[in-house]
Amino acid sequence: MSTHFSQADHRYMARALKLAQKGLYTTDPNPRVGCVIVRDEKIVGEGYHLRAGEPHAEIHALNAAGEQAQGATAYVTLEPCSHTGRTGPCAQALILAKVARVVVAMVDPNPRVSGSGIRLLEDAGIEVAVGLLESEARALNPGFIARMTLQRPFVRLKMAMSLDGRTAMGSGESQWITGPEARTQVQRLRARSSAILSGVESIIMDDSRLTLRAEQLKLGNVDEVLHRQPLRVILDTRLRLPLAAACLSEPGRTLVITTPAHAAEKRARLTKAGAEVQVLPAGIDGRIDLGLMLKWLAENEQINELLVETGATLAGAMLDAELVDELQLFVAPTLLGGEARPLFALPGLSRMADQRRLMIHDIRAVGRDWRIIASPQVTSATDESTVP
Repeated sequence: MSTHFSQADHRYMARALKLAQKGLYTTDPNPRVGCVIVRDEKIVGEGYHLRAGEPHAEIHALNAAGEQAQGATAYVTLEPCSHTGRTGPCAQALILAKVARVVVAMVDPNPRVSGSGIRLLEDAGIEVAVGLLESEARALNPGFIARMTLQRPFVRLKMAMSLDGRTAMGSGESQWITGPEARTQVQRLRARSSAILSGVESIIMDDSRLTLRAEQLKLGNVDEVLHRQPLRVILDTRLRLPLAAACLSEPGRTLVITTPAHAAEKRARLTKAGAEVQVLPAGIDGRIDLGLMLKWLAENEQINELLVETGATLAGAMLDAELVDELQLFVAPTLLGGEARPLFALPGLSRMADQRRLMIHDIRAVGRDWRIIASPQVTSATDESTVP
């Protein structure tokens, strides 16, 4: 297996990654994959995976290349599959096309198939090179990687706040803190997500629909994106979700997760109103076990990326349980005052040593607002190298 790459290899793999991005909003629960086939320093075929159940990127590229695939090099952002699912194995298709070389950005993270596609290609006498632009390829599929390796989704927590760190007035009024450009970015976060998670308190307060809206997405392929509404997941320990909640009448599915402590008639009423109700064991505090909930979503609903849009209590609980992979914080240039509601409920932080530090990855203007992308910092807050 080779790991030597030329400048041309980098150029063609970069093209394959750009193609893979075209499936950002549509491939779920499959990974986003792009493929470029090159012969005699010329691209003869390319393709990307668009939707689960439809041909994979390699098949589109091979179909475009035709007989020119023989003796060519294929650049693929994810290891070609070696098993038959709803489509045939792509590794076998590359073998039958008689390609001479396959360059792979990253190995399939699924432990049941990882490396088997590469072995199949090598056993057929095809040269394989692995690891080109791997970090960029991994960034395309954080949810698929998390589901395959951690058995839970990649959890992205989205919050909108004022400059003084408040999310709503004391009365609960919150629409709108941020401007239309920020709301478009939130719609795109929803569109790339497998599911949107909220707590019942937020639904009661805002009557959120948790849906994709064509007029706010502002995408050229909006019809393809709207083909799939993310699963709406509502945590509701005491089954307080109103039967007339707007999310129950929206296209797509609404899943209410609760604990066993509630009467069957409550669950039946919600089911009749349009919800699906799933009972999961409670944690030691009697509330829904968040870690178990994430594993259940990954295993039973194939959730890759989970977008959390909720209030301070659930947001704080997710952070406290170390279940948040990324935060996207939208900051509006406004002040709501000391009586307004805080961003996170994080009890028990009484000393500076208790603070929860974040690693900032990106800060940029979004219309009149700012977006901060961050992740919880692993290093202890008491580490002198991290405390100013």
